[in-house]
Amino acid sequence: MSRVTIAIPSKGRLKEQTEAWLASIGHTVRQIGGERGYTAEIEGLDAEVRLLSASEIAQGLIEGSLHLGVTGEDLLHDQAPDGPADFEVLKRLGFGGADVVVAVPQAWFDVDTMADLEAAGAAFRKAHHRRLRVATKYLRITRRFFAQKSVGEYRLVESAGATEAAPATGTADVIVDITTTGATLRANGLKVLDDGVILQSEASLTRSVRAPWSDAAETIVASLLRQPRTEAKRPI
Repeated sequence: MSRVTIAIPSKGRLKEQTEAWLASIGHTVRQIGGERGYTAEIEGLDAEVRLLSASEIAQGLIEGSLHLGVTGEDLLHDQAPDGPADFEVLKRLGFGGADVVVAVPQAWFDVDTMADLEAAGAAFRKAHHRRLRVATKYLRITRRFFAQKSVGEYRLVESAGATEAAPATGTADVIVDITTTGATLRANGLKVLDDGVILQSEASLTRSVRAPWSDAAETIVASLLRQPRTEAKRPI
């Protein structure tokens, strides 16, 4: 069997936080080739380490080309054809948090729940002869959640830019997007539905269910699941 393949984020705050977490459990990351390199070594682990985008990590874990990786749960859920059955979250890491939410214009005073949205969709179609447009980058997550909530009077519009601006620009009526504080949504005249939090996401150590596993690979998993080191207290 080939070496265990681990992927960590290649840039930004998520990369820094992942490296800090690994250091806290005794596994310092050394990037090969300097800041422009896309491979690394993790101290104490006999593994091939790749630096990839969070989206590429999610895809690799689902396909089985990666054994382990750190990425956002929102990306895992959205890229997985069969949902949570396509991956295994081993540990939520406490950073990179964001909620995937359904948001509508604040001016829709009588739309506060997903049931209200379905009723509004039926009325909207009758009045405007078209379905409500829902802008999102999270196509699979949105379809699953809307089906669970029995909302069918809509059509998806794949968002390529700032999703929160879609209702104001007239390209969509409703959005599904990520938010941390809700400030950006409010600034764009939007509100989150009362039962419209689809997923509370954060960065997670995740294993592939399709990659081949060995005893050596399980040893690496055990090492990554150890508790962070704490400094010894000085005697009084």
